[in-house]
Amino acid sequence: MAKNFKRWPEQWPKSLNYPERPVHCFLDDTAERVPNRIAIHFGGMVLTYSELKTLVDRFATALHGLGVEKGQRFAIHLPNMPQFAIAYYAVMKLGAVFTPLNPLLSPREVTYQLNDSGAETLLSLDLLYPGIQSVIPDTPVKRVISTSIGDCYNGVIAPLKPLGKLPVPDTLDMVELIKNHQPTPPEVKIDVYKDLAHLAYTGGTTGVSKGVMLTHRNVVCNTVQFGCWFNGAQIEVRNNRVELIYPEGVDPVKDRPVARDRETALVVVPWFHAMGTVGYLNNMVSSGTTMVVFPRFDPVEYIEGVNKFSATTLGGAPQLYVPLVNMPGFEKYDLSGVKLIASGAAPLPLTVLDAMRQSFSKSVVIEAYGMTECAMGATANPPIAAMTRVGSVGMPVFDTELKVVDVNTGEDLPPGSEGEICIRGPQVMAGYWQKPEATAETLKDGWLYSGDIGREDEDGYFFITDRKKDMIIYKGYNVYPREIEELLFTHPAVEMCAVIGKPDAQGGEIPVAFVQLKKGIEAAADALIAHVNAQVAAYKKLREVIFVDMVPVSAAGKVLKRELRDRLTA
Repeated sequence: MAKNFKRWPEQWPKSLNYPERPVHCFLDDTAERVPNRIAIHFGGMVLTYSELKTLVDRFATALHGLGVEKGQRFAIHLPNMPQFAIAYYAVMKLGAVFTPLNPLLSPREVTYQLNDSGAETLLSLDLLYPGIQSVIPDTPVKRVISTSIGDCYNGVIAPLKPLGKLPVPDTLDMVELIKNHQPTPPEVKIDVYKDLAHLAYTGGTTGVSKGVMLTHRNVVCNTVQFGCWFNGAQIEVRNNRVELIYPEGVDPVKDRPVARDRETALVVVPWFHAMGTVGYLNNMVSSGTTMVVFPRFDPVEYIEGVNKFSATTLGGAPQLYVPLVNMPGFEKYDLSGVKLIASGAAPLPLTVLDAMRQSFSKSVVIEAYGMTECAMGATANPPIAAMTRVGSVGMPVFDTELKVVDVNTGEDLPPGSEGEICIRGPQVMAGYWQKPEATAETLKDGWLYSGDIGREDEDGYFFITDRKKDMIIYKGYNVYPREIEELLFTHPAVEMCAVIGKPDAQGGEIPVAFVQLKKGIEAAADALIAHVNAQVAAYKKLREVIFVDMVPVSAAGKVLKRELRDRLTA
């Protein structure tokens, strides 16, 4: 079935010219184009793009001297902070492979990932490393480099910051390495089609994490796809520089939602996550955006940052927006300067989306969809208010195709039919690291089988219904948890919820909801069950509600349904 361009944004190119360049060129280009533009704000620290590139080159020189070479895996175990960006681009410049470690991983999980990836170098935070230090001898790691949030503060501002630098014995100090080396890294020849840039691990919400192999080509294409989706430009490489080309008569500032080298974004999406690395690091750097970087999410600090830094774009998972719209006094903030708000990584409840549209009345609020296996993203709503479709994750971005297949037969389904979403495009992974069988199950005839259930409408917009593995089968009927979750979100007492299947001798599985109530509001389980069951067919009825203080979510904002299933079986 051919791609549906019926509602494609007018004057947007239908295909892009992708630069055949490695990932680190995003930073090199921007530092040359706008050297004095601010790249990063972090707790009072400011770095321009020129300064960021110099620090990257110094660190790359240091790493080369330590023996970090092309193809070696380099693990970064940090929250969002300038050192993360410095290390990431230094690794890219050397042709080494970036493998991110979620700071929330347990020592057991860190051991698994370091062993599976074969990482020989680890960069960790002084506050985090003691928690995993004991397992490092059980891994291939040959050298550990440490850094501190305290390294970002000079002597004058340090008294205002609660975090000082902690000693980390038996590690190399990142600041000393940068200070003691010149910005003269070697030139490494990189085959963008074959050489890996990322070995990013899946979230593990449904099982053991798998290493996703992403080439430089995968990462560059996905970065450009989403950058041009928001600015509506074509790409051309002229005199070794990436230029944005617009149709005649188009003013990039007035006629597009965002413009290169002009925007400011609040960045709290973790860079160790696929959405963070591609969407909120590479995309920001390639577009010359000023990044206001937060190491953790605090609703008040975040929303006050909008006016403090004159932010024009926001982005993140639903877990970012739910506490914002429920925050006392949220409606009093002036958010008129925000032009674009993006949500991804998990479904955005419709009630939250409605509240966001009311509060951010002058913003375009869009949902997008993707997964680690396609670098970051595959679809997005057009960044034009009149073209966004409520409840939809939008349409496939440039040079990307989606199809819906029957979950049992694999046959292609027509618009309106629900089935498994499959993705094809230049951003789709090379495969799973050292797992040929898992790769063969997921990549078939050039298509990535996502494991997500959804449908396409007549206009080419896609809707994600649920995860295939989350689907509940009750007496042979398919019950999609998201439908029940959306109904629970319409109850005024519900802050967060998750619905899973509970084994049942008669029905096979029955829907059970874990519910987190809003602060200061009470509700009875029977009332929530009645609220849902009055609006669904008999086979979809909610059978039980379990109240929890907090619905568990991953750092990327995805509900950890595996943990909830473990609670039920326990």
